[in-house]
Amino acid sequence: MLASKTRKGTRTAHFSLGLICLTTLVLVTGDVSATPHSLKARFQSELDRIVAQYELPGATAAYTLADGTTVAVAAGLADVATEQPMQPDSRMLAASIGKTFVGAVMLSLDQEGRLDLDDHLSLWLGDKPWFSRLPNHDAITLRQLLRHESGLPDHVKIAAFPSAWQQRRQDGDTPFEPEELIAFVLDQSPLFPAGDAWSYSDTGYLLLGLVIEAASGCTYYATVTDRFLTPLGLEATRPQDHLELPGLATGYVSQDNELGLPPATTRSPGVLAWHPGLEWTGGGLVSNSGDLARWAWVLFSGRGLQEPYLEELLQGRPIDTHPNGPRYGLGVGIHPQGLLGPTWGHGGWIPGYVSNLRYYPDRGIAVAFQVNTDIGMIGSADRIGEDMETRLARIVLSFENDED
Repeated sequence: MLASKTRKGTRTAHFSLGLICLTTLVLVTGDVSATPHSLKARFQSELDRIVAQYELPGATAAYTLADGTTVAVAAGLADVATEQPMQPDSRMLAASIGKTFVGAVMLSLDQEGRLDLDDHLSLWLGDKPWFSRLPNHDAITLRQLLRHESGLPDHVKIAAFPSAWQQRRQDGDTPFEPEELIAFVLDQSPLFPAGDAWSYSDTGYLLLGLVIEAASGCTYYATVTDRFLTPLGLEATRPQDHLELPGLATGYVSQDNELGLPPATTRSPGVLAWHPGLEWTGGGLVSNSGDLARWAWVLFSGRGLQEPYLEELLQGRPIDTHPNGPRYGLGVGIHPQGLLGPTWGHGGWIPGYVSNLRYYPDRGIAVAFQVNTDIGMIGSADRIGEDMETRLARIVLSFENDED
């Protein structure tokens, strides 16, 4: 019943970027020798300075220019114990940046008539035995879930979650199933009536994952791979649904982290010490900075789908009460008045890794970075990430026709 819903009329049976993406693929993955060396050199030098200044183990960063050319650089170490240098193509867990892909998948399904973003969640998941125990279950829409205005608590912040994850790791480290994670918020009081305010909820994105699978008839990972990762040539970006992730840099967390995780995220090269599968549609992708910059450029320049979508993608919910403050759209953070102008993008944190992507619409330029530690980079102490974002973007945005 759910997978056959066609109220809008199905425009296409299988999404394909088709010929419109061939130029993008050439620009994105082709030879970057035409990129002025002075820009790449300055970008590299700035990343080197940042890594040294903040004593980071390592980092990668990339930019995509308005013509689609992408350049990636690296600094520091991918593994401190073995002194393995970080490489431009080193991979890290991208965490909540995965929500930008969820938003894009939902938009594509909406355009095909497989679902409507203003559908009530009950239309899709109302037959689940636990559905009536979900806070605001009878009022939540898909759009509200995408914009974090559902009033749902976040299972990650539920007091029982850290100890449950530790126990799961001790019992064999199989990942939580999405409905097991959703169960943490069942019977909880809603934070507010659906649509009345804003509060970030990974749980809401897990619910969207279930909707995507019902509407598409495929797993989420197959859907995002077929619709975006493969057509766009994002070869480093893949599901983090298993322990072995080739090319993964080792991440580092504090010794006394509240989740009881080991201080290094890998137990051997490219093999995680804990299963990353619990993120799923809350994040759920391993990537590198080059892919993230390319993805931001494709998505936010309007090249990601065959039909116009930016207006809907960027219809955001205010995050605070400031009249010109940040908003959250369909899996995207919108900053109308950033230090270097307006930006669209997302950040991501998972133990041991911090990622960031930003698109500067006034210039058509995207900048992304990843760091293989979260020490000093999350919560109120995130001055390092903010400084990196500003300094790296300033290098690219200030570049004007330099010669080699």
